[in-house]
Amino acid sequence: MFEHLQTWIPDTLRAHPELAIFVTLAVGYWVGARRFGSFSLGAVTGTLLTGIVVGQLGIEISDQIKSIFFTMFLFAVGFGVGPQFVRGIASDGVPQAAFAVVVCLLVLACVVGAAMVAGYGPGLAVGLLAGSQTISASIGIATDAFARTGMTPDQITEQENLIPVAYAITYIFGTVGTGWILAYLGPKLLRVDIEAECARYEREHSIGAPAAGMGSAWHQHELRAFRIPAGGRVAGMTITAAEAAANGERLFIEGVRKGGELVEVDPDLVLEAGDVVAVSGRRQALVALSNMTEEVEDRALIDIPVEAVDVLVTARSVDGCQLIDLAREPFARGVYLNQIRRGSAGVEVPVLAQTTLHRGDIVRITGSKVHTDRVVEALGYADRPTTITNMVLVGLGICIGGLIGSLILPVHGIPITLGTSGGALIAGIVLGWYRTVNPMVGNVPESTLWFMNSVGLNVFIAVVGISAGPTFIAGLQQAGFGIFFAGLFATSVPMILAPLVGKYVFRFDPAINLGACGGARTSTASGAMVSEVAKSNVPMLGYTVPYAVSNTLLTLWGLAVVLLIHAGPGAAEPVDAAPAPPPATAGARE
Repeated sequence: MFEHLQTWIPDTLRAHPELAIFVTLAVGYWVGARRFGSFSLGAVTGTLLTGIVVGQLGIEISDQIKSIFFTMFLFAVGFGVGPQFVRGIASDGVPQAAFAVVVCLLVLACVVGAAMVAGYGPGLAVGLLAGSQTISASIGIATDAFARTGMTPDQITEQENLIPVAYAITYIFGTVGTGWILAYLGPKLLRVDIEAECARYEREHSIGAPAAGMGSAWHQHELRAFRIPAGGRVAGMTITAAEAAANGERLFIEGVRKGGELVEVDPDLVLEAGDVVAVSGRRQALVALSNMTEEVEDRALIDIPVEAVDVLVTARSVDGCQLIDLAREPFARGVYLNQIRRGSAGVEVPVLAQTTLHRGDIVRITGSKVHTDRVVEALGYADRPTTITNMVLVGLGICIGGLIGSLILPVHGIPITLGTSGGALIAGIVLGWYRTVNPMVGNVPESTLWFMNSVGLNVFIAVVGISAGPTFIAGLQQAGFGIFFAGLFATSVPMILAPLVGKYVFRFDPAINLGACGGARTSTASGAMVSEVAKSNVPMLGYTVPYAVSNTLLTLWGLAVVLLIHAGPGAAEPVDAAPAPPPATAGARE
């Protein structure tokens, strides 16, 4: 029975390669989630290594499968980073966007330089880029570019099979090394105490906040009922005047009972002794209020439905406005801000008095529906949870972007093209940005974006690993251990130089400099490590714009590396070409 399974399972996987893909995904995600201390391989590396193992069975998979899923993945990437990418290019994020371009050029120079010195061909060079910079998306762009270099199909296959070799060897330090350099070496390079700098930044950007902090200005805690006593301070005042008399606290009157009857709340309604009012606000403020006046039990009065709403900021009028100023606007009455998320990575930025909102931010507010509707109208669009994806938007976006990307521009006899996948990336950026201008264009829910991002990329990586499996060992022997040191160089040098460039060239605040460096390397893990060392999420204020720009450029560097290495010295006969594999066994890739 066991011997029968030993032959039946491999034969079945060869006959049904779709099953091989799914088992590779299942095991790859499981392996990637295992933690070794504070380190984990991640889903992409886990899937790649699993694919290489499964690929030893000699499973043939159509290249069209990886093309479809990779194109879907790049569209999702573009859709997610679009708002920050455009803002960085067009507005006050220009310095951070320019910084990301500089870092990406440093990365390109280090990768290409290391590859040329070592004599690597385009296959190992692309793997070196993808692994040392943990930018798996560049692999797909590079494989599209191979067909434009004039290499024969056999040469293309050899180079494609070398990519996962270099990727697997250089990825681990690419992940761990980046975080270590920025979080622990970065503050020493800048000669700063990052924790003290973040505390200083928070103080400076909290000017104008209430004495109790921005929490008292935005975060709702409780709703209680109070009876206005005879001769009480607010007796004879309108609701607007009574709220304004709260000594800097944002206390709001949400309901009024007069003569035993509930009445409609109107800003000009005059309060009288004996009225019972429902007041929302910070718990400490309400406790203090209960010491000055009578608190009563009135369930009907305080039974006001409260909802939490995510709002996509699209209004040009609030773009760049500070929270302390928005808190004073009439539309902010009765609404409390709980969280600000920015960028495709959903980076949470600190809620400080002078934190600015930008189009494309998602803010979570709480309050009664009357109040939240008013804020939604002022800020943008209620991004309420939905499971429906606008597939017209996705399908046409990918198709039109792919058509534009497939156009070829000859430069000195070299056909330059983004390819259909690069076109899908650009289409995603444009549509992601356009949704912040016109949210009614449609939506791609976060769950769908996750699927397109994670599963789309990992199906592509699974096919790459399975296809390269039979020749992986031969490629590993050919590449040698030197590829690890090339990766060490390509990872370390840009990240050592980046904080210094941010400090001396772009004059970034020390509190956000290292966050900008993490964004420029599209390393969310390193940004999290910096925030952990700083004991603050202030560094993440510098993360999102560089991340959006670099996520696009580093992906396109897959094309640039192929063209530069192929056109470089010795390109006609790349020294990393793996020896021809032995004759294929039944079902093996030829």
